[in-house]
Amino acid sequence: MRFHPTEEQLAIQDALKGTLEDAMPRERLEKIVNGGGDFDRESWNALMALGLGGLALPESVGGAGLGLVDLAMGIEVLGQGGVVGPVLQHCLAGLALNLADDADARETWLGKIASGETVATVAFGGNWLPDSWAVTVAGGKASGVIGFVPGADAADLILVGTQGGGLALIEKGAGVVVEAVQSADRTRRLSAVTFDGAPASVLFEPGDARIARIFDAALVLTSADALGGAQYCLDLSVAYAKEREQFGVAIGRFQALKHQLAQMALEVEPARALMWYAAYAWDSQQDDAARAAAMAKAHIADRYVSVARAAVAAHGGIGYTWEYSLNTWFRRSLFDRAYLGSPTVHRARAADLAGW
Repeated sequence: MRFHPTEEQLAIQDALKGTLEDAMPRERLEKIVNGGGDFDRESWNALMALGLGGLALPESVGGAGLGLVDLAMGIEVLGQGGVVGPVLQHCLAGLALNLADDADARETWLGKIASGETVATVAFGGNWLPDSWAVTVAGGKASGVIGFVPGADAADLILVGTQGGGLALIEKGAGVVVEAVQSADRTRRLSAVTFDGAPASVLFEPGDARIARIFDAALVLTSADALGGAQYCLDLSVAYAKEREQFGVAIGRFQALKHQLAQMALEVEPARALMWYAAYAWDSQQDDAARAAAMAKAHIADRYVSVARAAVAAHGGIGYTWEYSLNTWFRRSLFDRAYLGSPTVHRARAADLAGW
């Protein structure tokens, strides 16, 4: 593995950054966050027009045929931009569907997911880990309730964790009820979804080895979002330290703040290699891929919360206020830390996977 992005990967990141600057400027993001929305069609269409939905899907369905490393680097940019909606879950649902044996489901949905015409999300349930998933599927009908589903209100298609650790695909419609729940992250609002006899297509039975790969991909993509968010908090704090003056000088000249910013950089930069390796290990199916994904999720989500808190302090505490946008990234850090399992859970998994 080359521990440096290729020109193509950097070009993808630059294109995504430019698109977000146009489609989701800070003022627009704040308006959406404060307006109660959980989906923004304009930014969604702009990101999908760039090919983000199909970045890791085959060219035969309209994708780019790239790997998880490339997709994770794209998700990193979305973390920096605080993008609204279930983009991560949409891309993950596409990855899962592409691994499935159900040719009809792939033919029906993969092209629409790649183009963004169909909005997909993921609902694992339980305590996030596959053996705790609890929705039952009998006779092609799904029953059960899953809490904390991102973007369920906007989604047309839901990848659902089923009892014993399987996965099924459910098209939203009859038998599916979505109810919003209060959540900290206002860019990725959550819902409780009730399935009451909803038609379901089983993609993976419990025990299928591909389930673990899909869950590991989810961990890697979440760590990529966290890395991007932490980098944004660091960059914003450095810019603020250069601009904000106290006693007639920029506050960045004060030694205490210099140390604080340096510590934030020390937390962010090593995390980048951790995320890259976890994505590379997934793509190349290394023996330690599951452990690398668990470590990336645990460590980077922790660092995101730490850096976001330090950024609030570097801004003199005003990041806590509703009037300041840093609040948005602090809340995203809490989401990434809790989503798919806490750092404690994944450090324990990593230890088990290492045979400790």
